[in-house]
Amino acid sequence: MVITKKSKLPANRWLIDASIYIFRAYFSLPPNWQSEDGYDTEAVYGFTNFLLDLCLQAPSRVAVCFDESLETGFRHQLYPEYKASRALPDEALAFQLGACQEVAAALGFACFASDKYEADDLIGCLLAHLTAEPEPVAILTRDKDLGQLLLREQDYLWDYAADVQLYRGDIFEKFGVWPEQMVDYLALVGDASDDIPGVPGVGKKTAAQMLANKLSLAALMAEPNRFASMTFRGAKGMAAKLAEHADQIALAQQLAAIVCDVDLLAAGQTLQPREINFTDAAALLQRLGLGRLTKKLDKVVKLQAGK
Repeated sequence: MVITKKSKLPANRWLIDASIYIFRAYFSLPPNWQSEDGYDTEAVYGFTNFLLDLCLQAPSRVAVCFDESLETGFRHQLYPEYKASRALPDEALAFQLGACQEVAAALGFACFASDKYEADDLIGCLLAHLTAEPEPVAILTRDKDLGQLLLREQDYLWDYAADVQLYRGDIFEKFGVWPEQMVDYLALVGDASDDIPGVPGVGKKTAAQMLANKLSLAALMAEPNRFASMTFRGAKGMAAKLAEHADQIALAQQLAAIVCDVDLLAAGQTLQPREINFTDAAALLQRLGLGRLTKKLDKVVKLQAGK
């Protein structure tokens, strides 16, 4: 069952997967906005409007995570073919990506980016910090791969635009495995969007059957006799197949696993939104050709001031 934000009290501690919302705007909006430098800024407009809407909901803790490790991340060092099928941003798109990060900072959000770790990893590390407290955390994204982070019942993925939340049980219902099994699941079936190879002949249904009852790949490979009681097609030869592809499986697990153990916060940093400087933020919007959003910005600033 998919749970919407209207059926549960939404968290006010948010971790935002920026690229999802930037590219949604980039591909859905016409190029009706231009910066003073002559660059189209439709993605910046959509992303800024999204952030201002979030500001109006007054989150208590929030971070925006950006992808900058497009060729330099540790996964590329492990496997040069990682995400090789994805085109790199051209100059015009790179301008918009940089401008989105500039806007997020001007609106008081804590921003995180790295040339080693992806946005997913930054979210995983910040989630590990926030889950030291019992309050729920929402991960604003459309990327269901982040479901592997839902180790607590109260945390969820939130597709903000579609107004849909996915909890632990929703991940199981969709994939047939629990969040803590997602890395093993992806190592078996692969991930075409990230160019992560899977085990030949293992599809989604077979992988879910192999990992039923919360089994792990490590347990299956250490105790191959477990396959004797399994009834899916090819079960008898699966132990040999896993052994044959053991190195590939180990690599895929490294590529699919989200990093959660890097301390990203400075001493005393809490992710509490900073007060917006209206003059500076309005000037930035004007420079980016987004002056029509100044009225909404003013509303956010007055909300912050309690007016």
